[in-house]
Amino acid sequence: MEENAQIAAAGQLTARGAKTRSRIVATAADLMRVRGVGATTLDDVVSASAVSKSQLYRHFEDKPALVRSVIELVGEQTITGERERLEKVRTFAGLRRWRDALVTHNALEEGRYGCALGSLANEVSDQDSVARGKLQDLFTTWQELFEDLLRRFQREGVIPQDAAVAQLATGFVAAVQGGYLLAQTSRDVTPMASAIDMAITHLHLLARTRDAAS
Repeated sequence: MEENAQIAAAGQLTARGAKTRSRIVATAADLMRVRGVGATTLDDVVSASAVSKSQLYRHFEDKPALVRSVIELVGEQTITGERERLEKVRTFAGLRRWRDALVTHNALEEGRYGCALGSLANEVSDQDSVARGKLQDLFTTWQELFEDLLRRFQREGVIPQDAAVAQLATGFVAAVQGGYLLAQTSRDVTPMASAIDMAITHLHLLARTRDAAS
């Protein structure tokens, strides 16, 4: 009910109001990525986004409402980026390029902040069931992107037709998320690269099994 009311209200925003709301959410997302959800206060967001408290409360009745909007923004950015990259993968060489780009990008910050979605899930899943539901949907969508990639591999004869695509896709998401976490704690992307390499190596083994059976 609360979420529907907010959506209805958002649809009635003026262009200026929509711009202010977007600025608040983007600013909150940046702060929460660096500081964490728990350490980011509404006062921090007000100050950093250069809005008044009354403006913030006009768009968000409390911090959980703002966090949910941050999840939507971060989720859209994450899924859109991964969709664009993964849809281009047709071969093992393409998969390796995806892996290299992901690891290289995370290395720019020495793995300091981990995965934006993973970090949000770690902080809010036990506190807000609505937020947890949004995050679950986003991770499911991410897994489906890997499933689509693996089905392309099946169509191209890269991996066996009987490969457990859903299970493999879950493994890839787990490897990416676990890799982000290991890189964050060690300030080194090497463990992240190793985790993803293990998932890719497993696909190579499936491909060899298929070749041996041919």
